Amino acid sequence: MRILLVEDEDQIRKLVKMNLQLEGYEVVEAIDGPQALNIINSQHFDLILLDIMLPEINGYQICEQIRLRNKKVGIIFLSARDSTEDRILGLKLGADDYITKPFNLEELLLRVQNLVKRSSEEKKTQLDTYTFGKNKINFATYEAEGTEGHFTLTNKEVMLLQMLIEHKNEVISRNQILQNVWGYDVYPSTRTIDNFIMAFRKYFEADPKEPKFFHSIRGVGYKFTNPEE
Repeated sequence: MRILLVEDEDQIRKLVKMNLQLEGYEVVEAIDGPQALNIINSQHFDLILLDIMLPEINGYQICEQIRLRNKKVGIIFLSARDSTEDRILGLKLGADDYITKPFNLEELLLRVQNLVKRSSEEKKTQLDTYTFGKNKINFATYEAEGTEGHFTLTNKEVMLLQMLIEHKNEVISRNQILQNVWGYDVYPSTRTIDNFIMAFRKYFEADPKEPKFFHSIRGVGYKFTNPEE
């Protein structure tokens, strides 16, 4: 699970990052608004921990921009602003939770765990099967229907398809795919991913040379889109 920690106070950021890593999460840091938005636009995250009083672009504005493109990623505000009005505004803008500073680390970790668990369970429920165009994938049985009829997917194909579809309309970087599908210990060539994407186009695209679903973003990574949704 990947978490983006957006916090400009060094001591708090380092403490929270260390404790999240001890719980097994991968943590990426941002120290101001522009840096946070740049990272969010180029990478996938399962959860975002977001301070409000940030340099240049505040946390409320960042939350608004995230929710315009991504309704599902978990967002928790971490803020010294503790008025009822601040809490209500944060939740209205789309945050899932609001924790005031100073906070108890154990409570923060439990709230993170609960939100990540809920998100994971929702994804599993939603993605037992998935239909796009005339294609259908069963992630439990590895069975699929594509342009040439019925066939069976491999384990790696299912893992990569599920990752792309879970985060449709988001660009997923090559490193994220390598880490999530192949793991930290085995890094195949990035050309391997290109070959998988080419295979998906052959399986599921009416015209593989003009793909509607599986896109390569030069120098960045890959994206799945479903024009019908």
